[in-house]
Amino acid sequence: MASASDRPASRHRDGGRAQWHSPAMTRRIRRRYLGDRLFRAAGLAALTAAGLFLLLLVGNIAWQARTGFFQTELRLEVAIPADVAAGETPGSPGFGAAVDAYPWRSVALSALRERFGADSRGDLASLRGLISRGGAAVALRAAVRDDPTLIGRRATLWLPASEPADQWAKDRDAATALSERQVGWLESFAAAGDLKTHFNGRFFATGNSRDPALAGIGGAVIGSFLTLLVTLAVAFPIGVFTAIYLEEFAPQNRITDFIEVNINNLAAVPSIVFGLLGLQVFLNTFGMPRSAPVVGGLTLALMTLPTIIISGRAALKAVPNSIRDAALGLGASRTQVVLHHVLPAAMPGMLTGTIIGMAQALGETAPLLMIGMVAFIVEVPASFTEAATVLPVQIYMWAELPEAAYRAKTAAGISVLLIFLISMNALAVYLRNRFETK
Repeated sequence: MASASDRPASRHRDGGRAQWHSPAMTRRIRRRYLGDRLFRAAGLAALTAAGLFLLLLVGNIAWQARTGFFQTELRLEVAIPADVAAGETPGSPGFGAAVDAYPWRSVALSALRERFGADSRGDLASLRGLISRGGAAVALRAAVRDDPTLIGRRATLWLPASEPADQWAKDRDAATALSERQVGWLESFAAAGDLKTHFNGRFFATGNSRDPALAGIGGAVIGSFLTLLVTLAVAFPIGVFTAIYLEEFAPQNRITDFIEVNINNLAAVPSIVFGLLGLQVFLNTFGMPRSAPVVGGLTLALMTLPTIIISGRAALKAVPNSIRDAALGLGASRTQVVLHHVLPAAMPGMLTGTIIGMAQALGETAPLLMIGMVAFIVEVPASFTEAATVLPVQIYMWAELPEAAYRAKTAAGISVLLIFLISMNALAVYLRNRFETK
C-alpha cells in the first residue's frame, strides 16, 4: 500500500498523463503535425514549380535551336568560266584576288537556269530566291581556290540554300516566303537526291554575316575568350591580394571600414555603370582601341573585382585560427603564415568565387555595349586589340533581325552560352570539392 507521501506524486503523474491525452491537447498536436506537413508540401511544390519552369525554359530554347545548328544545301552542276583567273597563275596573289572578285552568284544562277530551262525575268527572280545570297559565292570561290583545275570545266558542287528554302527543307509544313513555283523546284531537288540538310560546322567557325547561311558564332566565342582572359589576368590577382590585405594585415580603423563598405556597395552597382566607367576612362581618357577585347576585359574586371574580394575574404575567414597560431608558434612570419598555410586552405573558396564572377562576366552585355563591342564584326579576332564582339552581344544583335533563320541561330547561341555557363559552375564545384578533399 502506498504511503501518504507517494500519493501526491502519483496524482501528479496521472494528471500529467491525462493532460497529454486530453482532447484539447490531441487537437493541438494534430494541428502542429498538419502545419508541418503543409510546410513541407509548400516547399516541395515550390521546388517542383521551379523545376518545371526550368524545364520549360530549356525545352523552349532547345526546340527553337534544333534547326539553328543545321544548314540546307542544293547540289548543282556548275560550269566554271574559263576567264575566272584572268591569266593569273594558280598560287599567285593575283590569282586569289581574281577569284575573289569574280561574280560567282551569277555563275550559280546560270546553273539554276540551265537546270530548269528558265528564261523569263520572273523565273530568274524566283531562282535567285533558292540559293544563299553570299553562301553560294563563298562555296564556289572556295572550290576554285582549292582546285584551280576546275576552271573552264563543269563540276557538281553543293551550294547553300537561301533562308526561305532552308526553312522549308527543315519544316515542310511551316509557312515560308516561297512561291508555289519555288516549292516545286525544291521538291524536284529533293526527289533527285540533290537536297540535304546537314550539321553546320561553319556556325562555330565564322563571324557574323548579313546572310543567315554564313552567320556564325566563331568570332563571338573567340572574342569572349580573349575578353575573359584579360578579365581573369587583371581581376584575380588584384582581388586575391586585396582580400588578403584587408583580412590579414589591414588595421581595424575608419579607413578600412570605409573601404569595406564601398566594396560591398560596388557589388550591387548595376553593370551598365561599369560600362560608363570603362567608356570614360579607357576610351576617352587613355585612348584605347574601341570594341577591343582588352578594353572589354578591363571593364569586366572592374565589375568582377568586388565579387572576388568578398568571396576571398569569406574564404580567409573560414580558415581556423588554430592554423595561424600553430604557424606563428613555430616561428613563421605573418607573410609565411598567410602564403604557406592560410592561402592554400582558403584557395578552394577563392577559386569558386572567381569562377562564379567569371561566369557572371561571360553573360554580361550592358557594359560591353557602352564600349562599342556591339559593332558588326565579320572577321574572327586574332589579338586582344582587334575589333571583336562577345557571345551575349552577338545573341542580342541576332534577336533583333527579322529572318526566321536568325531566330533559330539566336536560340542556338543561347544554348552554347548556357553550356559554357553550366560548365564554368560545374568546374567551380569540382575544384572546391577537389581541394577540400585534398
